[in-house]
Amino acid sequence: MAKPKRRYVCQACGSVHTRWQGQCADCAEWNTLAEDAPATVFAQKHDLSSGGRAVEFAGLDQPGEMPARRSTGLAEFDRALGGGFVPGSAILMGGDPGIGKSTLLLQAAAAVARSGASAVYVSGEEAAGQVRLRAARLGLGDAPVQLAAATSVRDILTSLHAMPPPALLVIDSIQTMFSDTIEGAPGTVSQVRGCAFELIRYAKETGAALVLVGHVTKDGTIAGPRVLEHMVDVVMSFEGERSHQYRILRSLKNRFGAVDEIGVFAMAGEGLQEVANPSLLFLSGREEALAGSAVFPAMEGTRPMLVEIQALIVRLQSGATPRRAVVGWDSGRMAMLLAVLEARCGLNFSSAEVYLNVAGGYRLADPAADLAVAAALVSALADRPLPDRSVWLGEVSLAGEVRPVAHGGLRLREAGKLGFSIAYGPPDAAPAVKGMDYRAVGRLAKLVDRVMASA
Repeated sequence: MAKPKRRYVCQACGSVHTRWQGQCADCAEWNTLAEDAPATVFAQKHDLSSGGRAVEFAGLDQPGEMPARRSTGLAEFDRALGGGFVPGSAILMGGDPGIGKSTLLLQAAAAVARSGASAVYVSGEEAAGQVRLRAARLGLGDAPVQLAAATSVRDILTSLHAMPPPALLVIDSIQTMFSDTIEGAPGTVSQVRGCAFELIRYAKETGAALVLVGHVTKDGTIAGPRVLEHMVDVVMSFEGERSHQYRILRSLKNRFGAVDEIGVFAMAGEGLQEVANPSLLFLSGREEALAGSAVFPAMEGTRPMLVEIQALIVRLQSGATPRRAVVGWDSGRMAMLLAVLEARCGLNFSSAEVYLNVAGGYRLADPAADLAVAAALVSALADRPLPDRSVWLGEVSLAGEVRPVAHGGLRLREAGKLGFSIAYGPPDAAPAVKGMDYRAVGRLAKLVDRVMASA
């Protein structure tokens, strides 16, 4: 009988080696190889085509009852989810420490429990008394939420199977959970993957909506294995700056809805409050026009929001290298716009420092903001304010042309509701909006002429 061969498995990446070594050749981690049981050797070909249980197949057109969504009790949370929780779904929520993930989920669990459904909140980071203290501060102390402080997945699932399945199950957080069937400390790749698999399987079998809170790395991505994001149905990011009161709940992956919807909240002493009109958060509220400021009607899913773009130009007297600082927008796109303004419009930014900021800490990724950014830069360079109560929208090409944007009418209607009466945009798609004076800008050179000619 042949002697069984030893094999060594890396505990970090799972690669298999025939001999032990200090460093894994695949992931370059040190002291992660551990001896594993030898693989079973079959005397003949192992055939998997028999011996299993037959799987029942059904067509896509087969009639059946569609799962009804359940409201979270927070309209902004429902908007980001696409209409509410789907029974049996798995949701992964990430965000910076202290941004308000636990507060938001505690408020949602309390709203679900008060509506008559059952909600379970399992905390692996706080004691039960600490969660109750926060609930009392938020005015949720009387909500019938079933609370537990545990980190063992075996204990959690044993307790859940002994009770009726809850409508909402919150695990805070998945990095603190551990399974006694898997070697390794909580938070390792194998533990996170194994614990998430067991909890997701429970959600699929019972129809409970599962929410997993995930830690993030210093780069802002969700910590742990990338496969965790593939296992869940919805991946959400809770964003915001601690120095600002607003928070944005953004959907990055959603198998049951659109991924471009957001929910806007404001942090207050009583917890997170929904923001019905988020445009007011990102406008300065000043009464007089200032140089270097332009208003852009942005689109987040089906929601238009007005944001203010601010620019500052500082001329240098010496031969020092000018700085380019951007907050809330793509620095590479600003460099492209500066090059277009210099090459197509004859403006000189090479000897000046350029600072660009999106007010309120908002982050823009819409290419339709090109014209607003260009208007703010030209206004700051000329030190002349743009026309009062005006908005700017349009994508700028490398030839200096202003191209049409999507949902122009919806953007301008939102601007009209907030008192804006002048709109500058591409000439090919001039939407008819009542009370809005639409002025077409075909090329950036016309924008420069308008700003320079203004009093």
